[in-house]
Parts: sequence; C-alpha cells; structure tokens
Amino acid sequence: MKKFLIITSIVLTLVGCGNTNKKTQLNELISQRDALTEQITKLQNEVNQTNSDSVEKIALVEVAAVQQQEFNHYVELQGKVDGEDNLYVAPKMTGIVTAVYVKEGDAVKKGQILAQIDDAIIKQSMDELKTQQTFVNNLYLKQKNLWDQKIGSEVQYLTAKNNKESLDNKMKTLNEQLALTKITAPITGTIEEVSLKLGQVATPAPNMPAFRMVNFSKVKVVAEVAEAYSSKVRKGDKVIIKFPDFNEEVESVISFSSKFINPTNRTFAIESRLNPGKMEFRANMIALVKINDYKNKNVVVIPVNVIQKDATGEYVYIATDKGGKMIAKKCSIKTGQNYNGNAEVLSGLKTGDKIIVTGYQNLEDGENIKF
Repeated sequence: MKKFLIITSIVLTLVGCGNTNKKTQLNELISQRDALTEQITKLQNEVNQTNSDSVEKIALVEVAAVQQQEFNHYVELQGKVDGEDNLYVAPKMTGIVTAVYVKEGDAVKKGQILAQIDDAIIKQSMDELKTQQTFVNNLYLKQKNLWDQKIGSEVQYLTAKNNKESLDNKMKTLNEQLALTKITAPITGTIEEVSLKLGQVATPAPNMPAFRMVNFSKVKVVAEVAEAYSSKVRKGDKVIIKFPDFNEEVESVISFSSKFINPTNRTFAIESRLNPGKMEFRANMIALVKINDYKNKNVVVIPVNVIQKDATGEYVYIATDKGGKMIAKKCSIKTGQNYNGNAEVLSGLKTGDKIIVTGYQNLEDGENIKF
C-alpha cells in the first residue's frame, strides 16, 4: 500500500510538470504571434502610407507659357441695319389720289413722280387766269408803248403794269399749287412701301405717309448704348459687326455718337457706316455690334478659369523647378478686365512663367507635379 501511494504521487507530479511546460510553451507562442501581428500591421501601414504619399505628391498637370499680348475689351449690343436714306414720303396737300405710278420694289430717281392728286380745279383756275393774262398783257404793252412816247398819264401806265404783275404772281402761285399735287421722290432709291390707293383721300398728316423709300447705296448699322458707357464709347472707336443671317463679320468704326440721352431707356444712339459689298442688306436686319471700349497693347493674358480665390485674393499655380523636381507654386496676382474667357494680369506674372492650366483644382503649394 505504501509503495502504491508513492508511485501514484510520482506519476501525478510528472503529469503536473508536463502540463505546466505546455502552458508555458503555449503562452510563449501566443506572445510571439502577437508580436509578429503587431510588426506586420506596422509594416503594412508604413507601406500603405508610402504608396499614398507618392500618389498625392506627384500630380499630372498641363502648363502654358505666359506671354504678353494685346488685350481688347468689347461692349456687345444688338443693332439693326438701316440705309443712309430711309424715309417716308408724305403728300404736300390734301386731295383725292387720281394715279399711283409705282409699286413696291420699283427703283426710282430723285424727282420722279410717284403719285398724282386731283388737280382739276387748279388747272381750271389757271385756264381762266391765262385768258385774263392775255388781255392784261396786251393792255400793258400798249400803255408802255404810249408811255415810252410820252403819251398818256403815268397812272394809266402804272395801273396796267400792276395788273400784269398781279396776274403773273397769281399764275406763279397756281403753278406752285399744281406742283404740290404731284408726290415726287425726294431721293434716288427703292420703293419699299406704298400706302396710297387710287381714289383715296391723301393728307399731309405725318402719321399717314404715302410711300416709304430706302437708299442702300450707303448702309449703316444703328444701335442703342447704355448711359453707363457714355464716357467710354466715342466717335472713331473700332467696332466689329456680325450679321447672323450671313454668318459674316466686318470691321468698322463709330461714325456717329449721339450727345442725347434718351430719358425713357437711358441710352444714346450710335451709327457705323458700311459698304454694301457682297452682302445684300435689308432694312431692320439684325446686327450684333461689338464696340472696342478698352485696349491694352502689351499685357499678360491668361484664361479666366485658371484664376482661383482665397482670403488673400486671386492666385494661380505656376510650375517651377526645385532641386531638380517640378513643383506647383502658388502665385498671387492682380487682374484687370476680362472678356471672352480671358483676363488681363496687371501684376504677379511675367513672360516665360509656366502657368498650370489643367489639374490645378486640387493642387497644394509645393506639391510635386509632372507634365
């Protein structure tokens, strides 16, 4: 029994020692595993951070060399085509229209008769006056002949002379009235509108014109300019005129700039004369007018879209060399006017600078770039 107990105790002790060694070994392995896991995680983070930094610090961009050039600013307006002579023709007296000699589209010369107003009464009065003139003229000639021979009285001679001159003046007046019955063309041009009809009563009222005539041997474009530009827009300024109907542009100058501000819409009128050329202009045709109100002959010009703003003002990014590497450099600028997507730069850039025109949106000052 005693030996049995001793043997059992030894076995239990050996078993206990074996379990303790395994636990120790297990704990050691777990510790090693945790250490390796921590090292692996650290290395992965470092590798990921390195890859991320390399992507963020090298940005693909496009650049354009800065150059000085002429900058022009234009005021854009909508105008219309008009003839140098575009007018309405009204009758000079009231009467019934007895004849209309022209129609729309006819080419007429200055002084040509366009229509006739009834002149029967005037002609009848002239016929009666002619009979009287014949008698009075004969009487005057006889009295003059006698007076030249010192025969008869001076009163008789002066009376005959006065009667003759009075009838001559009446005939002259009737001739002038007869001329008023004819509506004539005041210019050489084309009949664009005929308002008179045969048998209609014509009247010299300004709101009832008989004809409208246009002379397009000389063409002009007229437009209304806002009062705000009155100090900038002057006679002689360069203009570019586009005709959408022809898809053509022509250059001209302002030939007339009104000194009158329309109180209704606060605008003033300008005109620019053109040569008809190959385009067949028509009255009231739309014309887009661009007036060159500002010019800078030698200045840096850049696209407006590359200009960014922050609390300090406007800036752009330029590409510059730093230790053999190209980096993006933030460059503060001062701009003037802009037109048609371009801006003039008054300070901050010089000829030869490479401005970043693509890929500038998310750049940071000093960031590595490639182009």
